[in-house]
Amino acid sequence: MSSISNSSEENNGSPDRIADGNYDASKLSQLKGLEAVRKKPGMYIGGTDERALHHCVSEVLDNSVDEHLAGHCDKIEVTIHVDGSISIHDNGRGIPVDINKDSGLPGVELVLTTLHSGGKYGQGGYKFSGGTHGVGAKCVNAVSEWFEVEVSRNDQVYHMEFERGKTTKKLEVIGKSKSTGTLITFMPDAEIFRETVEFKTNIIAQRLRELAFLNSGLEIVSPTNARRRPSRKNFTTRTASRNLSSSSTRAKSRCIRSRFPSARK
Repeated sequence: MSSISNSSEENNGSPDRIADGNYDASKLSQLKGLEAVRKKPGMYIGGTDERALHHCVSEVLDNSVDEHLAGHCDKIEVTIHVDGSISIHDNGRGIPVDINKDSGLPGVELVLTTLHSGGKYGQGGYKFSGGTHGVGAKCVNAVSEWFEVEVSRNDQVYHMEFERGKTTKKLEVIGKSKSTGTLITFMPDAEIFRETVEFKTNIIAQRLRELAFLNSGLEIVSPTNARRRPSRKNFTTRTASRNLSSSSTRAKSRCIRSRFPSARK
């Protein structure tokens, strides 16, 4: 009985242990970057269970849908890879890559690493949007073991890498492209999602059906099977001729997928 009581006290802490009487500014701290998301994921993605895991997919999808609502995207493709990662790929304008004058960061790095940053606060980039709080994709970045983004824009393909919300590879040009769009691939972090890190095709497919029904003119392509993707090294050093269109073409030959054309006319 005594050992159980002592163990409970050590785990939970008595009032005397918590309030030691020396409460001053040294006991205060400020979480920087995306640390807050990793410390309290429930505040940002609603938890750490299976539902929260799939909510991460919705957060990235919503950005692509916003591009459609702005009149710049008519196709979204989702691919679950055999290594457990997932890709969301749209043919929108592509996340801005020029330098933001206030932060000194490329636009894509700013919106993926800084809370409450983005183009949905009335600056004119979006007239309508599903996400207005500026925490979506950057929170997914924070709770991912690794996170990669490719942007096709300005006739070039740009690439960045992150790990657990921190930039590990700065923005670089890896090729040329005549198309535009954004490709995001991420691996959920088992340190955060301790219940499961496995994406369920049926859960994702249901969400895609809902989005296709609600958004006229938007084609959404979803895999019914996971396809093998190259290793991270190969994936991040693709040939210069790679662009969003050719990537989609290759995927068609490697993956059985379901199409959800918009049902609302």
